[in-house]
Amino acid sequence: MIARAFHAWERRLASVDTNRVVRPFEWGLDWIDVDPGQDPARRLGEWANGVMADTDRFYATPPADRFEREGDALRFPSAIASPYPENNVVMARVFPARSAAAGGKRRAVVVLPQWNSDAQGHVGLCRLYASFGITALRLSLPYHDGRRPPELERADYIVSANVGRTLHANRQAVLDIRRAVDWLDANGYDRIGVQGTSLGSCLGALAMAHDRRIVAGAFNHVSPYFADVVWQGLSTRHVRAGLEGHVTLDALRDYWLPISPWPFIDRIRDRPMLNIYAKYDLTFPVGLSRQYLDELTRRRIATTIRALPCGHYTSGRAPFKFLVGYHLTRFLARTL
Repeated sequence: MIARAFHAWERRLASVDTNRVVRPFEWGLDWIDVDPGQDPARRLGEWANGVMADTDRFYATPPADRFEREGDALRFPSAIASPYPENNVVMARVFPARSAAAGGKRRAVVVLPQWNSDAQGHVGLCRLYASFGITALRLSLPYHDGRRPPELERADYIVSANVGRTLHANRQAVLDIRRAVDWLDANGYDRIGVQGTSLGSCLGALAMAHDRRIVAGAFNHVSPYFADVVWQGLSTRHVRAGLEGHVTLDALRDYWLPISPWPFIDRIRDRPMLNIYAKYDLTFPVGLSRQYLDELTRRRIATTIRALPCGHYTSGRAPFKFLVGYHLTRFLARTL
């Protein structure tokens, strides 16, 4: 009965957004510099296999040539370009710690909001971190708020039925995170963490797996595979509608493996992690979250796990958002 009530609440909250668009399926191989030839499915599979053979190269990030800070606003060029100039400038907000940490440590966390978050998303959480002596750097994801091209109402280009563009956009996000870490590192922060929510948790895990300077990760809503969330999730039904009939879930899982946390579990096993999932989640279906967490247990990877008594959307509503904030802040204050 509790599950039915939360599922109904989740569906009501999801239905508030009436501007979801079913976009046409596209292989999008031009986004990843692959000639489709006569068989684009085969070419994409070969490309993904090649990436997985050397993901350090895929996520390698050359230093930014400039960082511009004005007040709490930080801007820097993205490491890879898209056809949209506004998306190629990374936007972030800095929330300096209000007090020094014990022992003189300079602590910071890169904060990654959920898909389609507006510019105010997670600002309250950043201020909470700052009050506990942790500088928060809130990053706007590709195609979000000020980085969104004028033809978009939503951040559709980071998760869409264009397979190659989705790969490009999420890779871009990970490189943006690593450049944010560059800035923190250059400014004397010696304990750097990452905290992500929903899509942000996936991106944060990928960045942590490829950047040893990230010493702790707090992930709110987790799943092993990017493709499975899109295929099964409540919030991505319109994306699946564009994909279905053109590609199977098994194939899509392979194509999007480079942007999925599952292959990189062992690369983050030696650093503190917090993984939060929601018992009545329809967007990151709870079965996927438990599959991921069960695998951490099977591999004897130490992690802190917290289960929320709510769903995906409802985790952002009172009183559950306060519980999320408590778990995240307590973990980061202890591990950074």
